[in-house]
Amino acid sequence: MEDIQHTRELLLKKLETLEDKHVILRAPELRELYGKIKDQPEDQRATFGQAVNALKQELEAQISDLSSQISDLKPIDVTAPIDVNSVIPELLSTENGTTHPISAEIQKISDIFYRMGFEISPSREIDDEYHMFTSLNFPEGHPARDDYDTFMTEEGLVAPAHTSTMQHRIIKAHKESLEAGEPIAVLAVDRVFRNEDLDARHEHTFHQAEGVYVGKGITVGNLVGTLKQFLTSYFGKDVETKITPFYFPFTEPSFEFSLSCPFCSEGEDCRVCSSERWIELLGCGMIHPNVLKMAGVDPEVYTGFAWGCGIERLIMMKHNIEDIRHFNSGKLAFLRQFK
Repeated sequence: MEDIQHTRELLLKKLETLEDKHVILRAPELRELYGKIKDQPEDQRATFGQAVNALKQELEAQISDLSSQISDLKPIDVTAPIDVNSVIPELLSTENGTTHPISAEIQKISDIFYRMGFEISPSREIDDEYHMFTSLNFPEGHPARDDYDTFMTEEGLVAPAHTSTMQHRIIKAHKESLEAGEPIAVLAVDRVFRNEDLDARHEHTFHQAEGVYVGKGITVGNLVGTLKQFLTSYFGKDVETKITPFYFPFTEPSFEFSLSCPFCSEGEDCRVCSSERWIELLGCGMIHPNVLKMAGVDPEVYTGFAWGCGIERLIMMKHNIEDIRHFNSGKLAFLRQFK
């Protein structure tokens, strides 16, 4: 009987850790006990066998009880803010909460462009190579494709490195309105992702606003005037800017639009702008004729401009924030400044 007691303690302990509880009924220790029945003295054999059967029945009862407890539990939702099987904690007062500066500034930026006649549209956080490259005049094998440190999935999908992935969709979706005499004016805002070395000016995940405007007789002057009007409204004052030639496959001509650095002190090194005294704010240009053609728009009749602007960089300029990494740091001391 000591063998049965020892085996009972051993099997009950094992039962606690097993995911499939029924495995314990096929345990070698239990089979060994059944094998010992025939070795018992004849006058003890029945008692020994009854004790082994009682142990098996006890294990079955334990398994049934544990199974019913598990079935009463709700599955864990890893996206839920708390475990649904636990006691709901007392929630913090909403008076202590604030809107994140990125969300607040996206709303302000969207409001400005909405008043300027732009439709506001979300972008995508997962896309394909056609909209990331091909529809934007990146030929197969073109070295410009390598300029984008892009996150790719095993299925060949892309975590967009820019909101320009929306250009083709925007133009194509509004083609009928364009032909009816209404210009295309859309601002697409969303997250973008790049395989960056993190520093004060670079993050792997940030937000961009992509502006697209297409109509008849649209020129670089319209592009510059639109951006100047936006920046004046956003900063609440005239801003010092400069435009320098650049290259993007999807615009021609292309430009970099820069603002004077607000962090520089005369004669001192500046780690934000690397002492260049200017911060590149956004890329822009006239939409390439090939991009218009791929969306079904005749570039001989219509022209347009586009730009892509980093939201975090705008906020940094507006509020003198010296390090882009603050936005995703979760530091309350930083976030409370925007309460």
